[in-house]
Amino acid sequence: MADRFAALDQRARALAAAFWPGPITVVVPVRDAAVVCDLARAGLDTVAVRAPSHPLARAVIEALGRPVVAPSANRSGRPSPTNFADAVAETGEAAAIALDGGDCAVGLESTVVALLDDRPRLLRPGPVTRAEVERLIGPLGEAEADARRSPGRLARHYAPTSPVRLDAEKPAPGEAYLAFGSAPEAPAVFNLSPGADLREAAARLFSALRAADALRPTAIAVAPIPDHGLGEAINDRLRRAAGYVG
Repeated sequence: MADRFAALDQRARALAAAFWPGPITVVVPVRDAAVVCDLARAGLDTVAVRAPSHPLARAVIEALGRPVVAPSANRSGRPSPTNFADAVAETGEAAAIALDGGDCAVGLESTVVALLDDRPRLLRPGPVTRAEVERLIGPLGEAEADARRSPGRLARHYAPTSPVRLDAEKPAPGEAYLAFGSAPEAPAVFNLSPGADLREAAARLFSALRAADALRPTAIAVAPIPDHGLGEAINDRLRRAAGYVG
């Protein structure tokens, strides 16, 4: 199905074979701009394609018989919903139909890789790590001019209403706290992973941000998160939630 709309080269096919269905998106030249809505391409000459693994998403696509244009269910700049209740709270009456597929198992948006010239570029880190991608298609460059081809690139994005303070060893008075590993004895503490497991932390990140924000704290303090492996994607989301990415 992707072949009908996207010009997939050998690198794209290698990533698809290894990780589809799953959380990796490839940005490639559109095969025929006339058959992909301009809005779905943000007016660009490229298209981003992914094959989801969730059985409900796959059933919708198979019933329709063509790809689905699928933004995340958050309003622009807000933390992504990772459960049905949060998705409904975000979209409200703007969504004509709501399908409950349960809580997100991964919790972070897909890895996005641009394959537009000789140097593949990582536009958005995600559940498929940089190392996993590079083992298949070689070194990844940074987003540079291709950043506009991917969502999730705003300097302030995935952001709760409350300010976010990163690399905090403990909360200040009035703050909520997202712990990782050991947690302090304090009110309003949400532990992303008591066992310091990055995959567990990724799955819990956005729901914890939303739960902490609902308390209307003076700020949301976040424990240091290792920057290796999946930590790169977690820290990318946290820096954008805090407005630290230029």
